[in-house]
Amino acid sequence: MKGIVFTELLAMAEDMLGEEVVDAVIEAANLPSGGAYTGVGDYPCAELMTLIQGFSRTTSVAENELQRIFGHWMMKSFERHYPGFFRSNQDALTMLESIENEVHVEVRKLYPNAELPTFDTVREAPNELLMTYTSPRELSPFCGGLIEGTLAHFGTEGTITARDRSTPGTTRTDFRITVAESR
Repeated sequence: MKGIVFTELLAMAEDMLGEEVVDAVIEAANLPSGGAYTGVGDYPCAELMTLIQGFSRTTSVAENELQRIFGHWMMKSFERHYPGFFRSNQDALTMLESIENEVHVEVRKLYPNAELPTFDTVREAPNELLMTYTSPRELSPFCGGLIEGTLAHFGTEGTITARDRSTPGTTRTDFRITVAESR
């Protein structure tokens, strides 16, 4: 997993909890990396999950909720670092449709070894998108937070329902995103 995900998680945690608490969670986690991450490095997803578990224990916020909150945080990071992706898409559903065939194509150019999830999309109606997240990583709540963050970025009201279709070794979640129709 790319280091930017780790550096952003730690930035969020420091913002929420303070540097001393983050340092204590990292120390208690006894991570192979020692908790030292660079934005362009590659690290095992297991370390990310260990950190989320540690922050969950420290805050009493459920792990899935922390992942969702982190998805919102990460969306704001994407907005700051990659504004072109947002300017080239007119609305939230179009942006979500572009992830696999536009955003991930550019990510692979920068990081050829990146292990990205797959996002299959089907526009079921002008205001409804079915987005299927598939990955070996159990990060569906994080993905849900990214989707919520995308709607917020575009000022779009809508509903998101998630249906877990995971199998052993593969996380697969269908997200149905329905937005208010334009008048």
